[in-house]
Amino acid sequence: MALRYVTSSSAAEPETSDAAAAGAGLVLVSGAMDAYKVQVWARTEPFLIGALPFPPPAKFSMHYLRKMATYVRARSAEGCYPRLRWPMWRHIACGKLQLAEDTAWLYYEAFHCLTERSAHKSLEWAECVSSCSSVGEYEEVRSTLSVDTLQFLLFLYIQQINKVSLRTSLIGDEWPSPRARSPTPDLSGQSHFHKNWDDDGHHAFIHHHLPYLLELLLDPDQLTKSSHSSPYSLLSLDAAHALSFLLEGTVDKNRTIHSFIDLALWHPMQTLCGYSKTSEAFSIKKLQAWIKECFVVNPFGISACIESGRKLSWAQQIDGSHRKAKIVCNVYKVPHGNRMVLMSYIHKQTLAKSSETLVEAHVKIAHCNESYIYLLSPLRCVTIEKCRNSTIILGPVQTVLHVQMCDHVKVISVCQRLSLLSTTSCTFHILTPTRPLLFSGNQSAVFAPFHTHYAMLEDHMGQTGLATLPNYWDRPHLLSTENDGQVWKLMSPREFYSFVIPFEMEGDTAEIPGGLPPVFQKSMDQRQQKVLMWQTAVKEAKLSRDQRNHFQALVEQKFNEWLIKTENRHQLDSLVPKSDGTKEVAG
Repeated sequence: MALRYVTSSSAAEPETSDAAAAGAGLVLVSGAMDAYKVQVWARTEPFLIGALPFPPPAKFSMHYLRKMATYVRARSAEGCYPRLRWPMWRHIACGKLQLAEDTAWLYYEAFHCLTERSAHKSLEWAECVSSCSSVGEYEEVRSTLSVDTLQFLLFLYIQQINKVSLRTSLIGDEWPSPRARSPTPDLSGQSHFHKNWDDDGHHAFIHHHLPYLLELLLDPDQLTKSSHSSPYSLLSLDAAHALSFLLEGTVDKNRTIHSFIDLALWHPMQTLCGYSKTSEAFSIKKLQAWIKECFVVNPFGISACIESGRKLSWAQQIDGSHRKAKIVCNVYKVPHGNRMVLMSYIHKQTLAKSSETLVEAHVKIAHCNESYIYLLSPLRCVTIEKCRNSTIILGPVQTVLHVQMCDHVKVISVCQRLSLLSTTSCTFHILTPTRPLLFSGNQSAVFAPFHTHYAMLEDHMGQTGLATLPNYWDRPHLLSTENDGQVWKLMSPREFYSFVIPFEMEGDTAEIPGGLPPVFQKSMDQRQQKVLMWQTAVKEAKLSRDQRNHFQALVEQKFNEWLIKTENRHQLDSLVPKSDGTKEVAG
């Protein structure tokens, strides 16, 4: 006899009378427990998308968050618990934690986008915001928002993963604990100030901070006088649900992923994790011990993708290059929602893809230079790191487009949020419903309106919940103390040109979604008028055949000189399709 695993979507009837186990969708039939091993790991998205790559406010320490946890539970009737409304968070953040309102909204909206908004809800929100005609109406719309209070507390606490520690920076160890570096740091991009892609760091953070995370979820009457848990503290079932924001796991060797609460309520695990059906609560001591015993590094994280992911031949090896392009993905081995595509060392090439492999994937582009990269699919999130002298055109990014440590890179995309860290002389043609975030170390960033399209763009925008309004591309939010004038500027309309994506695809989008801002459209119209006037002048000159041929040769010569001067020649050369089809968009 063996233990059989049944998912909650299975047509089979639950073979146990235990309601909690049936709700979890994990059913014990019979057999030896040795056939099963529960594994729990830190979810990727709370850290990758939710943790801002910036040291958190000092008031996000455990001391203040514990006070906030007590405060919200005592004011459930005022819109604090179990759902925290925006007006109450603004009151707490600005009045109690001394945050600026813009900063309070930044964290609240980031969490709301991550946990509350499907593509459909995002489009509804965009419609509501874009229809507001006054600040008062906008505030009324925001006042309708609410988030899960306990999950939001956990979200605020994990911002500390990017906390800068003076002591560890001096001795060379990475916070929160010393650990071995990744065997392939070029792809994973470890750095002391940006651990969002570091699954080993996520594991270490949860492992070392688990007691504090659990304390944030306890009822105040379960804490001691020193505001700590005791071995006899009980965590309510409702509070335990919040842990599913940070944790998930499996019982069938990673074939199926389940939420944390489903695993904890699985009948064979209830005794081990300290769950009592009588009190509908967990023993905090047993639950903590069980989590640590089952806790492993995310098997679907970046390390696993690098070590065992499938290599993709999307880019060609350039003769004489000292680095070979590396593109790997894990989409053939992981459940939906955990897919990753990692790209590095693309050198002097044009890479273009619109592929199912990219759909809703977490994408990282690193160490690419002098290249043109087109990823024309709906993406979940994108990080561009340590690239230079390149142009990167992306399909709609549903959550965060983060660019860091890049030099002279042009990025063209529709995205939910753009954030920049330590970039130099980069240009961003962006359509975004949130203000671009400028963290520390940026120099000479240029912002311009989104200025291109491809046939499937509007369909992809609908899939990711991104609309044409509101559009805050020209309202960056500076989150450092640097001189604003040296950090960013808006592109002059005189320097603005539209961008043509040189690939044919099936679809209905035939123009830039939402059009261009009037001042930029006027500049384009004036430039087009000059071209028409020049063409008319040439036509009316009544040149002879030899004169026309000579004139055409001069124009082509000047055009070729311009291509060489601007280093665009290699882009045109690489657009010529190869016999193996690796330069095709689809695939």
